[in-house]
Amino acid sequence: PRVPGVRLAVRHRTGSRGGGDWYDALPLPEGALGLAVGGVTGAGPGAMAAMGRLRASLRAYAVMEGEDPVAVLSDLELLLRLTEPARAATALFAYAEPATRRIVLAGAGHCPPLIVGPGRTEWVETSLSAPLGMLACWEAPSVELTVRAGETLLFYSDGMLRRTGDATDRAYARLHSVVAGAPTGVRDDPELLVEHVLHTMLPDGLDRADDPEDVVLLAARF
Repeated sequence: PRVPGVRLAVRHRTGSRGGGDWYDALPLPEGALGLAVGGVTGAGPGAMAAMGRLRASLRAYAVMEGEDPVAVLSDLELLLRLTEPARAATALFAYAEPATRRIVLAGAGHCPPLIVGPGRTEWVETSLSAPLGMLACWEAPSVELTVRAGETLLFYSDGMLRRTGDATDRAYARLHSVVAGAPTGVRDDPELLVEHVLHTMLPDGLDRADDPEDVVLLAARF
């Protein structure tokens, strides 16, 4: 979508077995923007169907109570328990106000986003929480932050990290290094940034027919 005050770029590739990773960016009332990434356990048609239900439902929950990301994810977990009791899902939802660059987000077992700007490349310190459907009752606090003008919030899936073949800690460190080392012109353009991350992290590209991992990259520049 086109939302005043923010530029978006996204890359999404589904793995060879048909995975359950997804993303969304949706306009919300009063000029706000909802940003979401997530993934459902499993692969194949069942996982893709479950992913579709969660994504569609999150859009409705975000319109009704997007200012409270914890409530959005709590509703999503209830839906998951009722419709897919054998599955778990990770999710990250951010409520953004482009005019003030204020962002409130909550995560459920998902990778932390990166803040990318001229003077910093930092992880957003999301709370450690379990994926939806893993515990008797999901609960986690939200995190509020304000990004500076010209900074980008970068979301991604764990599938991108796994496709590197590195251990998890090393893959995170590599992602941070790749983003921090990007030229200024690349860091300032979300389209160039997602391309730089993909081609540097995954030099073999996204089109390997035998790779089962989904890849999602979503960049929002404020």
